[in-house]
Amino acid sequence: MHALASMALHFTPSPVVVHRAVSFFARQQQHNLRLTSACCCFSANSFRGLPFLSPCTQLGKFAKLGIGHHFRVCNMATSGAAEVLSKDSLLEWAQKDERRMLHVVYRVGDLEKTIKFYTECLGMKLLRKRDIPEERYTNAFLGYGPEETHFVVELTYNYGVDKYDLGTGFGHFGIAVEDVYKTVELIKAKGGKVTREPGPVKGGSSVIAFVEDPDGYKFELIQRGPTPEPLCQVMLRVGDLDRSITFYEKAFGMKLLRKRDNPEYKYTIAMIGYGPEDKTTVLELTYNYGVTEYDKGNGYAQIAISTGDVYKTAEAIRISGGKITREPGPLPGISTKITACLDPDGWKTVFVDSQDFLRELE
Repeated sequence: MHALASMALHFTPSPVVVHRAVSFFARQQQHNLRLTSACCCFSANSFRGLPFLSPCTQLGKFAKLGIGHHFRVCNMATSGAAEVLSKDSLLEWAQKDERRMLHVVYRVGDLEKTIKFYTECLGMKLLRKRDIPEERYTNAFLGYGPEETHFVVELTYNYGVDKYDLGTGFGHFGIAVEDVYKTVELIKAKGGKVTREPGPVKGGSSVIAFVEDPDGYKFELIQRGPTPEPLCQVMLRVGDLDRSITFYEKAFGMKLLRKRDNPEYKYTIAMIGYGPEDKTTVLELTYNYGVTEYDKGNGYAQIAISTGDVYKTAEAIRISGGKITREPGPLPGISTKITACLDPDGWKTVFVDSQDFLRELE
């Protein structure tokens, strides 16, 4: 048996070189050669285009060879070389990553009518609008403050489509207002549809009301004092609340803010997010007793969240049981790096590189 000792490879190779390195190590295994203290430093970009899922997944192939080694991935998208993280380290990183919910995307049948309702009845501002004729759709971004600092809605109008199925899984959006009663009167005066008159929530004291936009999306009006983030909630229904809480805590780095069971009405809710409910936007996950699956329809699309590193984010999601639907990397034609995933119930989330997002807005 031969021994190759202290073999060091410190370079940023092309994908072809990486693939050859894998083959090289495999051949040494086959010929009973022993590699000790092998150190390889690759760029995360070196793995792009290979038939492997990700840098960490790729390096797992080295581990399966049964040779002693230390491998390091240099993520060129960040400010320096980053160690290939263990499962625990990745999850710990996800907890420390500075994240913010950026926007929620859903489809509408009449963009101008919806914009009018949101600005005149809900008090939002039209922040920007973009038409993509070659793709046959138009986007409009609305909210209560600039996208750099506030959670906003991204409305999508697909040419020629005037109606969508909202399904049974999506619940509502929450808007904090100082006076629910006055807000409801204003909405009525503008011709808006009120589906629940103002009053205390069942089993509690918070004053709420429900209204619907022209496409049937529900908005819960929540009476609160002044807040820096009026667009404060996105409610989604899930089939296993504890499973969802664990996933969002581990994979997304969110924190469970509160949990409330309502046995009289046979449902439980959990508020989860990156900050307190009165200052940031949070997810309201709802479990209805005995219901494990929901029809998601084709109206609601996804939430976007910022991250410092889409590559690490994708790995944390993967090892937490999430499904990656778009591998991390830059969008075609622009440098904005994203990754997309599904949670255990199939709800989609897109993670966007924080710095790329700000540059895109500029």
